Amino acid sequence: MTAVAISEPGGPMVLKPEQRAVPRPGPGEILLRVRAAGINRPDVLQRKGAYPPPPDASDLPGLEAAGEVAAIGEGVKRWQVGDRVTALTPGGGYAEFCVVHETNALPVPHGFTFTEAAAVPETYFTVWHNVFQRGGLREGETLLVHGGSSGIGTTAIQLAAALGSKVIATAGSAEKCAACAALGAVRAINYREEDFVAAVKEETDGRGADVILDMIGGDYVDRNYSAAAMDGRIVQIAFLNGAKATADFSKLMMKRLTHTGSTLRPRSVAFKARIATDLEAHVWPLFAARKIAPVMDMIYPLHEAWRAHERMEEGAHIGKIVLDVS
Repeated sequence: MTAVAISEPGGPMVLKPEQRAVPRPGPGEILLRVRAAGINRPDVLQRKGAYPPPPDASDLPGLEAAGEVAAIGEGVKRWQVGDRVTALTPGGGYAEFCVVHETNALPVPHGFTFTEAAAVPETYFTVWHNVFQRGGLREGETLLVHGGSSGIGTTAIQLAAALGSKVIATAGSAEKCAACAALGAVRAINYREEDFVAAVKEETDGRGADVILDMIGGDYVDRNYSAAAMDGRIVQIAFLNGAKATADFSKLMMKRLTHTGSTLRPRSVAFKARIATDLEAHVWPLFAARKIAPVMDMIYPLHEAWRAHERMEEGAHIGKIVLDVS
């Protein structure tokens, strides 16, 4: 099979096509004939040598893929050869075939293309776990999403709005703010021109946000504490501005805040399976009704994965960047 591997740590051009043996599915696993694969920031970090894959995962990048089941391992119960699925993978998505556990795969949503389906798993698994499970966002509460035009951001805005929450988002340009508003954000804050703390307080009549989804870190930590409501929950999923910060922790105490965080890739197959079950029950019906859908930015052929990484690092994208593997 053709796969795109990381030849050495470095820039986008270290992503090089090569020939590899088709992997074989083990017990409980399916072999996926990949038709499309999503691009995610952890792929970029792995390419740079800053995010090594788990010991039992493929060394190839690619944390989500969609295609047809090509073979099944011993004990697989749900899937049959030919089924159309989209899957969260521990790695290996940048290839014509990859192996995933059957419980971490879901049916391609009705009416979705493979490229749309490949744009779903990483962001929806991440948002569901962090916003709704860890953050406990409830109907009627306010969610503040930083990086609202990213794949994670566009997912969080749509999903929270569809489930009855008020969403405020930050983004870095008028175009990106307009995209956030079109997806359901009641207010989109251009962080280059406006203080998001003041804007959140204004939009919530001084109350603040109940849940904050943050991928920025750095000086946003203290500012999030100021923007949060009493008993607010801040969920950290990345640190684009750095993992170290100076913060006034008295706000944490006085507001009874919870600041938590998580990473998804190292979690167990069983843990991810539980998220998959929740998504199929609560989110897949929204896909079927076309109340939500992945926001597609650019699609590149597999052998031009380096261009997809350049696009992500430029920061101009809105929504998901996907590889067409077929």
